[in-house]
Amino acid sequence: MSMTLDRPETIVPELTGIPIIEAKGVSRRFSKKLDFAGKIAKRLGAPMREEVVHAVDGVDLTVRKGEVVGLVGESGCGKSTLGRMVAGILPPSDGEILWHGRSRSQLSGKEAREAKLRAQMIFQDPMSSLNPRLRVNEIIGEAPLVHGLAKRGDLENYVDEQMRRAGLDPTFKRRYPHQFSGGQRQRIGIARALAVQPEFLVCDESVAALDVSIQAQVLNLFMRLRRELDLTYLFISHDLGVVEHLSNRVVIMYLGRVVEEAPSEEVFARPNHPYTQSLLASVPRIEARKKNFVTVKGEIPSPLNPPPGCHFHPRCPHAFDRCRVERPMLKTVAPGHRSACHLNDLAGA
Repeated sequence: MSMTLDRPETIVPELTGIPIIEAKGVSRRFSKKLDFAGKIAKRLGAPMREEVVHAVDGVDLTVRKGEVVGLVGESGCGKSTLGRMVAGILPPSDGEILWHGRSRSQLSGKEAREAKLRAQMIFQDPMSSLNPRLRVNEIIGEAPLVHGLAKRGDLENYVDEQMRRAGLDPTFKRRYPHQFSGGQRQRIGIARALAVQPEFLVCDESVAALDVSIQAQVLNLFMRLRRELDLTYLFISHDLGVVEHLSNRVVIMYLGRVVEEAPSEEVFARPNHPYTQSLLASVPRIEARKKNFVTVKGEIPSPLNPPPGCHFHPRCPHAFDRCRVERPMLKTVAPGHRSACHLNDLAGA
């Protein structure tokens, strides 16, 4: 198997019409209720309160048919939570998710089931996402059988087809997940997702747990499946090199908010937001091998108590008074390029 990435074709998706998926002002909060002792302490005057994690904060996101949208940010920025909401696994606390122009909350019965099947997620840790008590043929074949996509008499052949499509040998279908390598387990997860005939895949750090040579094989598989099955991807990753190679458009998140969004070439050639600039400055490149690379300074603040104004201002070298009190909104800085930074207002003044 090749250890290098194939060159992707120049696929320019049609960006008109209704998007496959659209998030409008979505937020997600996780609350930790006070236990009995905490409630008693609060009644006695102790400064006790419920802890609320602001995982995603007022995000707009659009993915159109044929696109590969890369979602990038540091660990803890809310990428996976947003991906789960987009895939229909988690409901948003605020805002709404539209599926082909219709709010998911308004879908019911057959339409709701169809929407869930057509949007699937591939998880970061293939071992924890597979049931260790089921054989591979059961893992892949269960959902198609339940939802009527394959008849029981044809199920074995159907499972074999999905395994071959994901690059697995069907003769191993009676094995358990622990009998496979990490790369093979990730392919099982891909085959399971493909078995329900989706049109949209959320790939959540789906190659992060694999070594480099296996990463290349799995990424090449994603590219081939996109061609063969006309798939649309939301590709979540912290690896900017992978995102640059695969994505048509890149969305940058920081502490639950989108701070920049643009076509892939634009983001990597002309990053606008200071956070994006810091991320790209830390990427090692062969042509700049003598350069001293530095990571983004400081630590990402806690989502339990995010800073006011621009969330990035405690780490931003260009922050000024307005950044500390007012949230910057995404504004167009070039065709198809939006950024949430108060510096853009100063530049245009």
